[in-house]
Amino acid sequence: MQSWQGKVAIVTGGSSGLGRAIAATLAARGASVVIAARGADKLATVAAELDRDGKNVLAVPTDITQQPDVDALIARTLERFGRLDMLVNNAGRSARGEAINTTPEEFAELMNLNLIALVRCTRAAIPHLLASKGHLVNIGSLAGKTPARYMGAYSATKYAVSAYSGQLRLELGPQGLHVLLVSPGPIARDEPRVYDAEKMAGLPPSARKPGGGVKVGLLRSDKLAEQIVTACERRRPELVVPGRARIIFAISQLWPSLGERIVRMMS
Repeated sequence: MQSWQGKVAIVTGGSSGLGRAIAATLAARGASVVIAARGADKLATVAAELDRDGKNVLAVPTDITQQPDVDALIARTLERFGRLDMLVNNAGRSARGEAINTTPEEFAELMNLNLIALVRCTRAAIPHLLASKGHLVNIGSLAGKTPARYMGAYSATKYAVSAYSGQLRLELGPQGLHVLLVSPGPIARDEPRVYDAEKMAGLPPSARKPGGGVKVGLLRSDKLAEQIVTACERRRPELVVPGRARIIFAISQLWPSLGERIVRMMS
């Protein structure tokens, strides 16, 4: 098992949910962790909870859609810890609605957060990750592997994350970079998401549920975080949770019409 002692990780969206769980898992294994999110107060509270001594968890308020913020995040990390061994691109958000009723502007807004900001963070971190032969972790979705109903622009943005991750593996894997694409199902939340009422109009009540009502059990963020860290230790290229979803991915590639029928039945 890889030792995380002396390693340094950045986790975007690190103040809540899966991001917080990943940060907690890494910190518990001895890594120094930088958590980034927009809310400074909540970020500071989480950092204090994860690191009572205040030595190994650094909170850096960051808007990852802004290049100066991303540059400052990398600079603060190097100034404090002197290296970078992992970047977890976890920040992002879901959406609801029908794709045909989602405007180009709404597509662009979600793509800017879920993909372009991820690219921005990756490019800033890559020189340091290559130097350490470290880990790049991109949090995708089951919806980034096969289309999901009622997701508006979300599936398209996560498909792009899947493709970008694969291309980086081809280009930078030979140079020692480990790229892990995580494609999870819906994750349990402390509070339900609130979606735009206009976008929800006409959709079935199930569309409000995690995963757009897909018939898959909710994942625990702490358990998923453990799986992600273990996948990094084994330098796996992909982590799909639940694993049986890979069967649907394969069917959808080989027999699209059957794959679509299965997705309809499961949502």
